Amino acid sequence: MHRSVPHQPGGCRVNSRFVGLLLAMSMLGGCAVAPQLPVPLSKEALAGQGSRMGVAMSALPKVDTHLPGAGCLLCLAVASAANHSLTKHAQTLPAEDLAKLRAEAAALLRKNGNDVVVLDQDINVSALPDFGSKEPNFARKNFASIRDRYKIDRLLVVDLEMIGFLRTYSAYIPTADPKAMVRGSAYIVNLKTHALEWFLPVDTLRSAESKWDEPPSFPGLTNAYFQAIEISRDNILKPLSN
Repeated sequence: MHRSVPHQPGGCRVNSRFVGLLLAMSMLGGCAVAPQLPVPLSKEALAGQGSRMGVAMSALPKVDTHLPGAGCLLCLAVASAANHSLTKHAQTLPAEDLAKLRAEAAALLRKNGNDVVVLDQDINVSALPDFGSKEPNFARKNFASIRDRYKIDRLLVVDLEMIGFLRTYSAYIPTADPKAMVRGSAYIVNLKTHALEWFLPVDTLRSAESKWDEPPSFPGLTNAYFQAIEISRDNILKPLSN
C-alpha cells in the first residue's frame, strides 16, 4: 500500500532520490516467488504416449522434531530442551514406507503404459541450477542434466523435505501440541519445456488421538506418525493409479 511521505519538521523536503530508493526496495521486497499451486494430473499426461518417463526421489530427510517460531538462539535452546525426549524418540522412528514410493510409483506408471526408467540414485533437487522462469506451472529447477543422462522425456519427482513432528512456538512458548508431519511435494516435469504436468503439495499433519505427552515411547504421537506416512503415500500414489 502506497504511503505518502510526511511533511518534515522545519519545512525541509525529503530527498526524492532517497524516497525513490525506498520505493524500489519495497517493490523488490514484494517480488518473492509465489508458492506453486497444485496442478491436477490429466489422463493424457498420465498415459504419456510416445515418451520415456523417469522416476526419481530426493534423499529422505532425517526423522526429527521441528520447532518453527522459536527464532532466537535462547528460544530455540529452551524449546529444544523442552522437547528433548520427543526428539530422541523421533530419531528412532523408521521411514522405509516412504522410501518405497519410487518403486511403487514406477509400477503404477508402467501399468498405465509408460516406458519407465527408475533413477536408483537419489537426486538433490536444491543443488540443480535454477531454470530461470518465474512463471507458474513451470519447474523452478533445470533438469536438463538428468534428461540428457537418462535419455528421458519426462520426470516424476518425489521430494520430501521434512518428516517427523511439528510443534509451533512463539519465542520460547509453545502455541500448540506437537503433530506428526510429512511435508514436501510430488510432480511431473515435461523435460522439453520444463512445464509441470502434475504438482501435488504434500503437507500432512496428524494429531495424537489421545494424550500426546507420554515419554519415552509417545504412543499417541507415534500412531499419528504412521498415519501421516500412510496418508501421504496414498495422496501421492492415488492419482497415478487412475
